[in-house]
Amino acid sequence: MITRRMLLASALALTAIAPAASAQAADYLKAGSVLRYVVPFPPGGLTDVMARLVGQQLGERLKVTVVVENKPGGGAMIGAEQVSRATPDGNTLLAITMTHSVNATLLRQKTRFDITKDLKPVALLASTPILVVVPANSSIHSLDDLVAAAKSKELNAGSSGVGTPSHLSLALFNQLNGTNIMHIPYSGGSPSLTDLIGGQIDVIFSNYAESLPHVQSGKLRAIAIASAKRNPQVPDVPTSAEAGMPGLNVEQWTAVMLPGATPDAVVQRLGKELVDIMAQPDVAEKTRSLGFRVDARGPNEFTEFWKSEVERWRAVIQAAGISAE
Repeated sequence: MITRRMLLASALALTAIAPAASAQAADYLKAGSVLRYVVPFPPGGLTDVMARLVGQQLGERLKVTVVVENKPGGGAMIGAEQVSRATPDGNTLLAITMTHSVNATLLRQKTRFDITKDLKPVALLASTPILVVVPANSSIHSLDDLVAAAKSKELNAGSSGVGTPSHLSLALFNQLNGTNIMHIPYSGGSPSLTDLIGGQIDVIFSNYAESLPHVQSGKLRAIAIASAKRNPQVPDVPTSAEAGMPGLNVEQWTAVMLPGATPDAVVQRLGKELVDIMAQPDVAEKTRSLGFRVDARGPNEFTEFWKSEVERWRAVIQAAGISAE
């Protein structure tokens, strides 16, 4: 039986925890602190640029020093593993993308940590859509044309590698339409786009920022944008929903995680700061100039989004039989 003494002891314990958590959050991000912001990709890419933008704002806003460290390799999992093993005090941040939600399934057996347990979601920052592009002289002008062509002849699609957003978007397209467009993996987005322009391949479900210059120059034609809204930079390109394919809604996103054992009070504090930073007009404008849209969500919302992304891509990977190289 639960005695009155036991209830009193429990109440006192809970009362003690609350001030401790508050003090922990208050002490976090004090002026003069040094934060490591690990980017598991090479310098110069969109994730790196966004991390440096956010890191600079965080440093200026809170008078802390933010040091961005690039730790590429292992399908973006080397840097992620390092952060998962860091001291869980909130001073080591990890930049993650849609790639990590894919790797939760694709590389599950190849990593020495569990990304769904050993890292904790903090904030979603921004998203950028997939642009479906074909050569400028292609007879394909719409998603319906692409489906019809894929069912009447053999087509191939390039990507920046196995398990990348461009590959997973193709797999999703095939599943939605009962098509079998062949996947041709490249060592990056640039060489695949070069071959698309040259007509060696038929289509790419491309990262927006990579293919946009070629669309604007007339070398490629965009037949759909896989997002909920049209983009003002390509206002005549219909969304996948407008094209009759609402299930083909794919956006590459960037976000922040912390080591899994980081106290919730610290996670909430950092999450709030990051959401507030993304709401600043100058940050939002810079984000848009990079081809992203601001999609700031704090720890609770981002956790739900993260779980849904992991499950979504697990289903696509398993249905398509995709395996890591």
